[in-house]
Amino acid sequence: MTRLAAVDAQTYWMSAKIPNDQFVLFAFDGAERTDAGLLEHLRLRAQGCPDLRLRIVDEQPWRYPAWVVGSVDPAQFTVHPESDLSWGECLDAVARLADDQLDPRVATWRLHLFGSVAAPAGSGAATVAVLQISHALADGTRTAQLAAWLFGRPDPVAVVPRRRQRNLLTAGVAAARTDRALARDVQTGGVPAPPPARPTLLTNATPAGPRRIRTVVLDRAALRRHSTVTVDALLAVGSALAGHLRARGEDPRQLGAEVPLAKPGIRHARNHFRNIGVGLYPDEPVPVRAARILEELRGGGRRAAHPAALAADEALAAVPAALLRWGVSKFDATVRSPQVTGNTVVSSVNRGPADLRLGGAPVLLTASYPALSPMMGLTHGVHGIGDTVAVSVHAADSVMAEPDLDDYLERLRRALGAGSSPR
Repeated sequence: MTRLAAVDAQTYWMSAKIPNDQFVLFAFDGAERTDAGLLEHLRLRAQGCPDLRLRIVDEQPWRYPAWVVGSVDPAQFTVHPESDLSWGECLDAVARLADDQLDPRVATWRLHLFGSVAAPAGSGAATVAVLQISHALADGTRTAQLAAWLFGRPDPVAVVPRRRQRNLLTAGVAAARTDRALARDVQTGGVPAPPPARPTLLTNATPAGPRRIRTVVLDRAALRRHSTVTVDALLAVGSALAGHLRARGEDPRQLGAEVPLAKPGIRHARNHFRNIGVGLYPDEPVPVRAARILEELRGGGRRAAHPAALAADEALAAVPAALLRWGVSKFDATVRSPQVTGNTVVSSVNRGPADLRLGGAPVLLTASYPALSPMMGLTHGVHGIGDTVAVSVHAADSVMAEPDLDDYLERLRRALGAGSSPR
């Protein structure tokens, strides 16, 4: 048995307080027959990927949980009986899937299939597949690789090498030393300082009531008008969200987003990313906003590449399991903070070429809906495959009830240059 890396164990334990299953959607062009033959093909495909055969055993409180290998259970595939769904009806059904979170001790993932969906692209009815996956098993980048394998991409998913274990005292001293070096580098301008924390806004309200997801689909070229796909998406979110908040009496001048970034270097854990704050500067001219957002994204990458970041990871990896478990147990999800890293989340992942298939149906689009948390009632996903990008919204009723969500989505479509089309 291989023990979970400390950060993956932390993610697993934290899921009991803040549900964090990921939901990765793929729409395929054609109403495929979701019969026993297709399900067995998918099961055998999953059986050929070691990570998709894993589950968690957590029976020793003083040790980290362990990964154990088993067989892929046919029960991990669910064919939903609804048929002839509109795109909105399908998204409503996908949103409800979050009510049934995975128990990674039983299964670390589940695949949901919806037939005959009127997707916003393609030649007619589509088949929608939604991979529900425990965050302990994979972050966004690795989830994309696992899904790609499941849907026919030939590239095997790389094994995660184990980190060289260090003594906690030694690792802690190294982390403190490099952290002081980082502070000096920031002070002298060698490394950009992180943006300041931002005041909470309406979007940081505790999620309550129904949760809804929406998706705007557009050509990749439409999100390269000013900079990269990620920067252009952040520009659009900044414009749309600032207008939406102002109309409700909020001051969005300090509006910012929390953006997950893949860490540089060798992946020693299934969760190999960090979150950074990025200002959205809604009152600045677009060229200025684009330049500042890109600069802050690059600054986050430079801080992630500093020796202090690696030392901090090694220090966390050296924490005894019982101590980390105790720390997670003390986390209080009801505590509110007046300041946050961002007023929304914007998670952006390129899922590669449009080479995936479900049976005989080629992939049309992919999307994801980052989980909500006690201080984040609105999140966004930006996910591309081939020449198609989906910009998605996940909102709780306490932040955006349905009329407000419709208003925000219309603003977002206009900011993206997608007009009022359901695409």
